[in-house]
Amino acid sequence: MFEKKLNTKPAKLYYAGNDLGLTFSEDKIQYKIWSPPAQAAAIEIYADDQGYKKLTEFDLEASMSDTWQVEFSKEYYGKYYQLRLKLPRKEYTFVDPWTKAVGTNSNYGLIVDPAKIYPPTWTHDQKVELEDPVDAVIYELHVKDFSASKESGIRHKGKYSAFTERHSVNKEGMLTGIAHLKELGVTHVHLLPVYDFASVDDTDPDDYNWGYDPLYYMVPEGSYASNPSNESRIYEFKKMVKTLHAYGIGVIMDVVYNHTYHTQNSPFQKIFPNYFYRFTEDGKFANASGCGNEIATEREMMRKYIVDSLLYWSREYHIDGFRFDLMSAIDRETMLLAEHKLSKENSSVLVYGEPWTAIEPQLHRYQQIRKSDQKGTGISVFNDNYRNALKGNSDGTEKGFIQGTIGLEREIDEGVIGSIGLEERRLYGFTLHPGESINYIEAHDNLTLWDKLARSCPGADEEQRKKMHKLGQTILFTSQGVPFMLAGTEFLRTKFGDKNSFASDVSVNELKWERKTTYRDHFNYVKGLINLRSHHPAFRMRKRSDIKEHLHFINSPFGTVGYGIFNNANEDSWSTILVLLNPSKEWKQFHLPENRTWAIVVDDQEAGTEPIRFFHSNEVLVPPITGMVIYAADLVTGY
Repeated sequence: MFEKKLNTKPAKLYYAGNDLGLTFSEDKIQYKIWSPPAQAAAIEIYADDQGYKKLTEFDLEASMSDTWQVEFSKEYYGKYYQLRLKLPRKEYTFVDPWTKAVGTNSNYGLIVDPAKIYPPTWTHDQKVELEDPVDAVIYELHVKDFSASKESGIRHKGKYSAFTERHSVNKEGMLTGIAHLKELGVTHVHLLPVYDFASVDDTDPDDYNWGYDPLYYMVPEGSYASNPSNESRIYEFKKMVKTLHAYGIGVIMDVVYNHTYHTQNSPFQKIFPNYFYRFTEDGKFANASGCGNEIATEREMMRKYIVDSLLYWSREYHIDGFRFDLMSAIDRETMLLAEHKLSKENSSVLVYGEPWTAIEPQLHRYQQIRKSDQKGTGISVFNDNYRNALKGNSDGTEKGFIQGTIGLEREIDEGVIGSIGLEERRLYGFTLHPGESINYIEAHDNLTLWDKLARSCPGADEEQRKKMHKLGQTILFTSQGVPFMLAGTEFLRTKFGDKNSFASDVSVNELKWERKTTYRDHFNYVKGLINLRSHHPAFRMRKRSDIKEHLHFINSPFGTVGYGIFNNANEDSWSTILVLLNPSKEWKQFHLPENRTWAIVVDDQEAGTEPIRFFHSNEVLVPPITGMVIYAADLVTGY
């Protein structure tokens, strides 16, 4: 469809320069856009972000590279603008896709240089360093959820600035906010969309959405800023990142390059109709996203736009990683180029995504990255195989391993080893390295794990469900691969059974910080598991060969899983570690590989690195619905 329209004007359909949008010199401002079909263009400049007072306008001059540009005086710095673009059949007035700053609700661009807007000591800010993705513990979090609750003790509720309040507590004096994140021990926060999205009114503090509705990809979202009309969002976003980095916590952005919120009314469609989107054979907008359109990531200028915007966030805002929504709708070449460029920029960058789409995209199968296609690319993928085996389907009554379903032991085995596959045990994984597997039980989508347990186990009392929840966390944090947790799961997060809360009231979605007090035992348990993982590299092996050499499954009772990690794996101080998983409602006796002195560090009540108790035997009883971790104490302590 779009090819016929492109033939109306000869075009190279590519511009290699890095100066689209606004660029700033000592005494001039340059404005340049790329639009092959344009017949005329002008920039209108306003005194305000509502368009009440127009100051002037400048015509843009066309070039042979299909760009249009103009230079104007620095006197207009801090003012607002719109692009007026004349196409063969229509004229539009809008904000171009290359904008890096906008006013309230993104109706007008803002003429400021983000590179000149930053908090004190920003130039000394350092990204979080990782030797391997398996060293990360990812905490998925929505900006507003973090601080909106009255129990949070945070003043800047629902704002970027909430992350800069270092000493917040709930009513009982337990740490909340960024201090809580440090106390818990996570290494990275994965922020749900924080680029500029269209589904929330910047001026309505009660408006809520997850933000999977992209509008301007190189601009921070305005509703999380103290003042969406000016440069506050830029300053406060950077201050948030800087403060998290000061606590040793990296920042991952959730990016959505598979669709835009608007279709016909999107800035891409206005700048070059039908170029930036895919179409079906009958000429309709394709819809792999299930949201009305599908971005043509394989087109050269769209690919350049995606890579440029990722590098922009990495360089300008010091972002440590990127999570790609519906990644299989983004063509393979674009994803590989993005990973290559980002890793050259930052060797510790985390790049991962969903290896699926909502609807089959207008891409050949070989152009998509699905599970196993990521092997050796530096890109990791969500392991929904493991998720489903652990808890059953995400929203229904189906039960998984942690609820006691028998027959899922092989799937658990596969997840335990980072899905690398062990042919000798008929485990056929999909990763080349364990770091390619993002292991998770729950995410922002679907029921929280606590709500899922209530739905799938209506006859279980709260104590039984708490034990199931603990078992799930034990499996997650002792498995090879990259652990990914939903914010609030450490105090049994609930959304009251809401399985799709993307636009529900903030009272449904907010972190309920009083639960940290109510379920402090559970918080301490999850904290202990993270501490165990971070201090014992045996749970973070980086190579397939190391896992094959050091991790071996042991014979365990019917319906359970047991395995050992041997010979000081990955230079661990513990020579032999055993992980024993009993999801049944009965005590189970596990036979151990050796008769020696063992130390229990995880049981049904406590988790951590310090021994809970010792015993000398070649067998151990594991309580119902419990994950137990023990190590050979006599090889360490001399018992």
